[in-house]
Amino acid sequence: MVLSPLVFVLVLFAAFGHASWNALVKSGRDPLVTQTYVIGVPGLLCGLALFFVPLPDPASWIFIALSALIHQAYYFLLLTAYRHGDLSQVYPIARGAAPALVAVSAWVLVGEALTTPQSVGLAVVCLGIVSFSRALPLPGRKTIRRDGELKGIFFALLTAATIATYSVIDGLGVRVSGSALGYIAWLFFFEAVPLVAVALWARRGRLRAAFGVQMKRGIAGGIIAGLAYGIVIWAMGVAPLAHVVALRETSVIIAALMGTRLLAEPFGASRLAAAIMVVAGTALLHLSA
Repeated sequence: MVLSPLVFVLVLFAAFGHASWNALVKSGRDPLVTQTYVIGVPGLLCGLALFFVPLPDPASWIFIALSALIHQAYYFLLLTAYRHGDLSQVYPIARGAAPALVAVSAWVLVGEALTTPQSVGLAVVCLGIVSFSRALPLPGRKTIRRDGELKGIFFALLTAATIATYSVIDGLGVRVSGSALGYIAWLFFFEAVPLVAVALWARRGRLRAAFGVQMKRGIAGGIIAGLAYGIVIWAMGVAPLAHVVALRETSVIIAALMGTRLLAEPFGASRLAAAIMVVAGTALLHLSA
């Protein structure tokens, strides 16, 4: 079973959209406010849609609750990682390490042995991640590491753990929900509420100044983000999970290009090469299962 042309195109769009909203958060004047728009806008739209979409099956509510909870940790860790590291470094590490963590966890916890191609894929992913985090020489300097860069790498790896967790939860949850639209709407609504509340409290006393200046880019980012993850959840319910996840991870290459080309981050060629390694390894992990 392979992806249909429609699913293929939509998942590629989702990959581009996911990398795009991460670029908006990284480059935003106030990343917390930008992140709040990105999550709050689809949350608000989905809140309005709750009256028009089918109610998910009761068996899926535990998955919705767990995913919404894990997403709170994901947002916090992602913002922290971007505070210290570049988009072209943090994003590929976070997204690339997630499938590797899933594969290792399945092996250690439930004895799900890796095939030879999967083992090769895991090694390639790890090598790509190491390539992002290693020190490179610069003329007149010993390394390229900036203050706090190791913190960015550390929090990117923690972010990967949350991505791996909620990806498994949502992949299982949407399949027992009986309604992908219902699952998506309730998930987006529940995960937006805590983040919006925290941001409003953190920026209290200057809400207009903080949120007004980023309204246009924030709303645009929110629409893109909502479409991107909504498409992925829907695709996981109608197409082979491994194919969807592998294609979705092309966002790693897109983010590396955005970081080096649009945000003028350093070492574009080496980071792009490492991103390609991560995507190739991820494909082997998923498609050879």
